[in-house]
Amino acid sequence: MSDPTSGHAVESATSNSNGSLEFEDVSIKCIDCAHDFIWTAGEQSFFRDKKLQNPPKRCKNCKKLKNERLAAVEMAHTTGIRHRIEIAAECARCSAVTTVPFYPSQGRPVYCRACFLEINSTPKASPGDAS
Repeated sequence: MSDPTSGHAVESATSNSNGSLEFEDVSIKCIDCAHDFIWTAGEQSFFRDKKLQNPPKRCKNCKKLKNERLAAVEMAHTTGIRHRIEIAAECARCSAVTTVPFYPSQGRPVYCRACFLEINSTPKASPGDAS
């Protein structure tokens, strides 16, 4: 069995006495909410039947939210009307709940206004400075 978070297919099938494959439930960590979810044997069988190579990356709720985001983006492109969004997110620095006007990217921190201003107000050394 390989790591489900690595993007490689998970091998959780075993052969039974008559040679057919039996799948076992597999726990996978959602890449959006970081909670574990179960990829059931029935879902794995469906993936095999449809010749899908990679296991799911998102839990059902996060997948639904992603599909809604994609539909909203497509609607904005189609109609030409910009949609204002407000997404609730947790500050990566102080853990306060804040809202941001964009969909956060995976793996990139989101900061509340106070932390963002504090981080950006500290002077940064320029590449030419030698100490």
